[in-house]
Amino acid sequence: MDETAARALLRAMFDRAIAAAQPALCLPPYLPPPPKRRLIVVGAGKASAAMARTVEDHCPGPLSGLVVTRYGYGVPCSRIDIVEAAHPVPDAAGLEAAARMLDLVSHLTADDLVLCLISGGGSALLPLPQPGLTLEDKQALNRALLSSGASISEMNCVRRHLSAIKGGRLAAACHPAKVVSLLISDIPGDDPLDIASGPTVADPTSCTDALGILNRYAIHVPTAALDILTSGRGETVKPGDPRLSGTEVHLVATPQMALEAAAQVAAQAGLPVHILSDRIEGEARDVGKTLAAIALQIANRNQPFTAPCVLLSGGETTVTVRGDGQGGRNVEFLLSHGIALGGHKNIYALAGDTDGVDGGAEIAGAILTPGTLARARALGLSPEKSLDGNDGHGFFGALGDSVATGPTLTNVNDFRAILVTGA
Repeated sequence: MDETAARALLRAMFDRAIAAAQPALCLPPYLPPPPKRRLIVVGAGKASAAMARTVEDHCPGPLSGLVVTRYGYGVPCSRIDIVEAAHPVPDAAGLEAAARMLDLVSHLTADDLVLCLISGGGSALLPLPQPGLTLEDKQALNRALLSSGASISEMNCVRRHLSAIKGGRLAAACHPAKVVSLLISDIPGDDPLDIASGPTVADPTSCTDALGILNRYAIHVPTAALDILTSGRGETVKPGDPRLSGTEVHLVATPQMALEAAAQVAAQAGLPVHILSDRIEGEARDVGKTLAAIALQIANRNQPFTAPCVLLSGGETTVTVRGDGQGGRNVEFLLSHGIALGGHKNIYALAGDTDGVDGGAEIAGAILTPGTLARARALGLSPEKSLDGNDGHGFFGALGDSVATGPTLTNVNDFRAILVTGA
């Protein structure tokens, strides 16, 4: 397989993974029957506006609601208000939308139905703080968590205990109405508690757990946040709370589903496909080296699989920020991966975020080829210095190897495809 064909195959797999998680495809089978009284639609996340549009397309009866999504991810709706706000660091638009959402679901009856549309990114898009905390406090804490190297589960544990809407609080506010939550997962393991920090599910973790995470990563905590956690005022809605007895939770799209869709593309091209895992976590650069070792074992020794083949994986890696470059976890992975491969002639790779945004850049990820390192050095770029400076987007952008999708209107986490061609 030549380079042009390899690039095309990698991109086709990525595009198919994204397509498989589109709300218009995966949401309709899970829509509940209409209620006796009112249908209220609320939600948050990068896919929430597209989810809302799908609800409107399939629910002709009366309904109203509000969802908040990332700037640029809005979709026109006629009955559901769409608010755009900042991600990954929250802003005032998200705070105001979260307050409106709580007000919208108050004073409901047992004959009402609240349909919650939740997807990745909802944690930052619903930044309603506990009393005593300011938006500036939440912004500072979010920045610190994002650069700390903490896992998404750890970050969300902290967020839940400082929030007035997450950790089951949104569902509790809906009581006694029935609550049906439809989730698109961007979380390794697909735990609903960690998707947008679980606004509609019970939380078994505690303020003590949140404090332990902050201490573990030496994260500075605003005085008001420390008081909320140490006093226990930040405790979330716990399992067994009667206010959550009328709730249902359904996963409508997951990283595994996206990987399986991508696998079909490779299989149709006649290539064996191996899905390594849909829940890989850890430092992006470490994961890059580990998957490079596996790819090299295949290319050089035909173990544990025989070349040619495709390796697929998902999950959510982390980046401990040390430099001031333009980076994201997927390009950080790919740069480390490429350095470890050393320009092996038979290995190609693509890594990207299925929401179309890797880190703070409006770029999904990048493609690595056997000639990437040589082309970079010919331009005076040092792969090692770029990695040290967390400058993956700067590196691949200079080579013209960035992968840009624009807003994908969904989010099923990281996508990695490694193609090992035959000798």
